[in-house]
Amino acid sequence: MPPDSHYVSPVSSKTTETKLNQPLQERWLNWRNKLLSDAKFHRWARRNLVARYVARKRARSLFDICAGFVYSQTLSACVELGLFQLLANGPLHRNKIAVFCSLDPGACDVLLRSAVSLKLLQAIDNDRFALGVHGAALLANPGVLQMIEHHAFFYRDLKNPVALLRGEQPESMLSLFWNYGKHDDTVDGQTYTDLMSASQTMLAEQILDCYPISAHQVVLDVGGSDGTFLRMVGSAAPDTGLMLFDLAPVIEQAEVKFKAAKLPNEVQCHAGNMFEDSLPEGADLISLIRVVHDHNDDEVLALLKRCHKALPDGGTLLLAEPMGVERVGDPATDAYFGLYLHAMGQGRPRTPQELSELLIRAGFARPKEIRTQLPMLVRVLTAKATVNFK
Repeated sequence: MPPDSHYVSPVSSKTTETKLNQPLQERWLNWRNKLLSDAKFHRWARRNLVARYVARKRARSLFDICAGFVYSQTLSACVELGLFQLLANGPLHRNKIAVFCSLDPGACDVLLRSAVSLKLLQAIDNDRFALGVHGAALLANPGVLQMIEHHAFFYRDLKNPVALLRGEQPESMLSLFWNYGKHDDTVDGQTYTDLMSASQTMLAEQILDCYPISAHQVVLDVGGSDGTFLRMVGSAAPDTGLMLFDLAPVIEQAEVKFKAAKLPNEVQCHAGNMFEDSLPEGADLISLIRVVHDHNDDEVLALLKRCHKALPDGGTLLLAEPMGVERVGDPATDAYFGLYLHAMGQGRPRTPQELSELLIRAGFARPKEIRTQLPMLVRVLTAKATVNFK
């Protein structure tokens, strides 16, 4: 056997024999995977001065995947204990942090060191800790903080991921949470509405920065929860009329918040079920903010047809939500949202092309994607209603 310092690929001429009609990409993948699955190759790569950098980088990436659960639980602990808010005004001594968190000093030290390693916190010296770059950024996004707290439901569903994928476990916590209207005794509807409101703010800012909503006379937000998006629209476009459509208990909360906001806009609130009832007419723009990806194709198509019927000829539909990428491989949509929506028991992250096809089937024309500043968070599609489909 040749010495490790002169490593030769173990892939012999026999093992590299492939059918002549096998695609070049598959031949390359087979060769690469045989190489990467060989322990001797990894030992050689670690010792080789040229390959060592790549080997270390790949090893670190694999370790991060293996340790991802611990990272997310460290973040959850920081959020639950209120660490970021505690350090918002500056560094504190580790003993004060331990007292605030009701933790033994040794346990608190474990958490602090873990949080520093993830840049959630930053060590000033051996005893004082401040916010890290990620922890400080989280304070600017309260919606993200609430989503992290909400992940407790998701973690329970992922306790046995194989059982989840096979459909062998009882009804998931996420399906109970997001369908609270059907399970009033299981999940608090107020918790649902609060989470929707907090997380909606981030999306609304992205939408308002990329689309001129003030060019429309009246906006109807379908499934808009307590009206968070519309209140932000009202602040940005005081001459635009606002209409909200959602379930009756949610509308009651929205009316209170609209009254407290004292917007100059004309506001109308309509109660109903968007999958059963006709939508109110009178708006030249209908918005669906993070609604479509929660539902299956047949429900989505029926909803889009209701939207089309409620719009005048030439009216606009604005659809905004996290969307899939054209090719598999995006961690945000394929891993996070893919498993999240699977745990919900319905919906999926669709690509702009898939959504455009549904829009056309519902009677809309000229689907167009509008770039946002954070496409990982939300992407925007618009389409025009046409009279021939009325």
